[in-house]
Amino acid sequence: MSKKGHFGGYGGQFIPETLYPAVRALEEAYPKIIKTKSFQSELKALLKDYVGRPSPLYKATRLSEAVGCSVYLKREDLNHTGAHKINNTIGQILLAKHMGKKRIIAETGAGQHGVATATVCALMGLKCVVYMGEEDVNRQALNAYRMKLLGAELIPVSHGSKTLKDATTEAIRDWMLNVDDTYYLIGSVVGPHPYPTIVRDFQAIIGKESKRQMRAMTGGLPTAVIACVGGGSNAMGIFHSFVKEKSVRLIAVEAGGEGLSSGHHSASLQKGQSGILHGAKSYLLQTKTGQVQLAHSISAGLDYPGVGPELSFLKDEGRMEVMSATDKQALAACQWVSRLEGIIPALETSHAFAALKQLKGSVKKSDHIIVNVSGRGDKDMETLMAHDKDTAS
Repeated sequence: MSKKGHFGGYGGQFIPETLYPAVRALEEAYPKIIKTKSFQSELKALLKDYVGRPSPLYKATRLSEAVGCSVYLKREDLNHTGAHKINNTIGQILLAKHMGKKRIIAETGAGQHGVATATVCALMGLKCVVYMGEEDVNRQALNAYRMKLLGAELIPVSHGSKTLKDATTEAIRDWMLNVDDTYYLIGSVVGPHPYPTIVRDFQAIIGKESKRQMRAMTGGLPTAVIACVGGGSNAMGIFHSFVKEKSVRLIAVEAGGEGLSSGHHSASLQKGQSGILHGAKSYLLQTKTGQVQLAHSISAGLDYPGVGPELSFLKDEGRMEVMSATDKQALAACQWVSRLEGIIPALETSHAFAALKQLKGSVKKSDHIIVNVSGRGDKDMETLMAHDKDTAS
């Protein structure tokens, strides 16, 4: 990071003047609060006893045989609420509590961040408002109901693409109108500084555990780490501890949608250009006139036209490889993993497994690959049933 709030030429604080006091207060409070004994002790206790950490690093025997090398699964799907999102919401809800905030707002795509936010708000007795695109409310109806059951007010967003981008825009608009009592609990490594750093820091536990577990199991480091990428929280969470380990390949897998040449995808790192969205500069899908281009993915959590600034930087530096998987490849990979390991991954995670499948034939038997299982597929049953004919390998 070349200067505070920036990763190379990415990041920053491109925000309306009305938000500067709130962002500045967060920027000043975060480094002070996280160093206190009370914050750290409560965070550690909740991660252990409430979330269920550490999550296992599991050697997937049948997947290993199918791919031709040793494959390990970081089981974030076994966390409370079923995904990695709870790591960040636990950390940020404690931050909001220490800052004296009484009302929490959030955006959500696949609904996992919304559920995780509603969960921690219920735990802390705080008012919770979640913005979710109408399209995502329909395709993630189970998670939409879970949020309501947990006591959150779910506000469907009916304009634009009716997906994560527009939900985020509405959450920011709410924050602008209610900065005094409201904490915006962002779900990914996006947004104005310090959010990309805050979210990465709370998700970095995934990589820290993986590194320690891999050394205990094999005596060394993995050959490669694979994670799906939308905004990028699960990817930065597992990549962060390995960035300085140059021998470890970091493979980010974007949603290829209907194909990278189709114009219907969410591959901002491969098909985007530097631009500004939701308060930060990063790779962004744009039209020729500079307007934000609509993204597409069968997985609601990857259906976003931008990506975190740190991931943009890692791509430019050549430290991170970028692959993609189409909707059909993700569906097929979901079935592949389900039948080989008895683990039904979320459609977001299925993109990472599709990339693993693409590596078959290029790996060595001595390789050790970690796949971050960012979430479980319970929420995707309706989508999977609707596309059943497309899931054949």
